Amino acid sequence: MLLQRPGSKKTVQELADIFGVSRRTIFRDFNALSEINVPINYDRYTGYGLVEGYKMPPLMFNSKELATIMIGLNFVKSQVDQQMVQDATGVELKIKNVLPNELKVLMSSLEEHTIVDPYLRFNGNQKKGGDWYLLNAAIADKKRLQFTYTTKTGERSTRKIDPYLLVYFQDHWNVVGWSHKRGDVRSFVLDRVESPVILEENWTPKSKMDIDSLIFRFNGLKKKVVLEVEKSEIGRMKAILPAKIIKEKSKKPKKVRLEFEFDNMPFLNSWLLQFGTTVKIIKPAALISLQKKTLQAMITNLEK
Repeated sequence: MLLQRPGSKKTVQELADIFGVSRRTIFRDFNALSEINVPINYDRYTGYGLVEGYKMPPLMFNSKELATIMIGLNFVKSQVDQQMVQDATGVELKIKNVLPNELKVLMSSLEEHTIVDPYLRFNGNQKKGGDWYLLNAAIADKKRLQFTYTTKTGERSTRKIDPYLLVYFQDHWNVVGWSHKRGDVRSFVLDRVESPVILEENWTPKSKMDIDSLIFRFNGLKKKVVLEVEKSEIGRMKAILPAKIIKEKSKKPKKVRLEFEFDNMPFLNSWLLQFGTTVKIIKPAALISLQKKTLQAMITNLEK
């Protein structure tokens, strides 16, 4: 541990600069250390350090455990949320500071040669949005949240929710909870959440819901969707399909029929274009019509 070294007292600002985090994060870490009875002392001239003579027990990881940690940290560092990236970098530095030298070398190698989601890493823009740590704390403590939310159309309003889940969808995070404005479960994109505040109001679930029912609950009228997918693409589609599959059945030697429910046909139409001719829409008619119009518009653009 950095503060365990002789003569290594640091100010809060120095620690924040070393680990690339905010002063608030450093104070939060001091509180966490106090909760596990690690004696921290403070000198107004030199800063914070451990009580003389106290030794922190070393972190003991084997190489496989360390590799698992690095995969998790690299996933978090690939996120579009700026705060998550900063927090993961801070955790990485703290672990590296207490590892024996041979594991530090392994950790540096894993960090350099393990890449998660390279396209997002090199092409994505990091965003500010919703304090994920604060939201997680509200979920754990069953406290209500209040924040300013901006819809897709640009409308801003104050929302109060009972937060149930944080969910990651490919390139963004959502908080799912009971909306007091709508009187129903709603999902909010984190990068549209501003100034979240934990209220001193406890909540209990309005009804018993499992995780699947919360994630796959939609705000509009759902329609049954049936697709015929080539077997070569079925694995990829099932991995990223934004819905819960109701039925799956082999129809031809190289085709699989999938059935699910969805409420946003324009979104689904655009999403399906990535699969090209490997997917055929069987129903609903509205989705077939929408895709025909989209393809015709694309052809018209090519001919201009």
